[in-house]
Amino acid sequence: MPEFRNDPTLPVPLFPGTHMVLDDRYVFLSGLTAVDIQGGETVLGDIEGETRLVLRRIRRMLASIGSGMDRVVRVDVHITELEEIRRMDAVYAEFFEAPRYPARTCTQSPRLYGGAHVEITVMARLPTDDDRKGAAG
Repeated sequence: MPEFRNDPTLPVPLFPGTHMVLDDRYVFLSGLTAVDIQGGETVLGDIEGETRLVLRRIRRMLASIGSGMDRVVRVDVHITELEEIRRMDAVYAEFFEAPRYPARTCTQSPRLYGGAHVEITVMARLPTDDDRKGAAG
C-alpha cells in the first residue's frame, strides 16, 4: 500500500496532491519550484539559482527517507525558456555523479506556478533491506 507524505518543512501543497508517495521500491516526488519551497515569501532568481534551490530541497527530502540523489532513476524538468537549458544543465550536473545520470525529460513550459523558471519532478529507488545491511556492516 503506498504511503503518502508531506514534507513538514514545506508549505502544504495548494493543489490536491502530496509531496512524496512511497511504495515498496520507489519514492515519487511531486514537481517542486522555488515558489513551492519558499511559500508566500518567494524570491525568484535566475534559472541557476532556482535549479540549485530545488535540487538541494529534493536531495534533503530523499535523505529524510533514507534515499539519495545516487538512487534517482528518472527526472522531469520543466523550464520556461528552453534557450536556458545549458545554464540549468550546468547546475543539474552538480547533483549527480557522471556518467550515472538518471533518465530525464526536459520540456519548455512557458508558465510555471508563481512565475518560477524551473520545476523538477523526481522518481528514486528506496533503499532495500540489503542496502541497509551493507551500510550497517
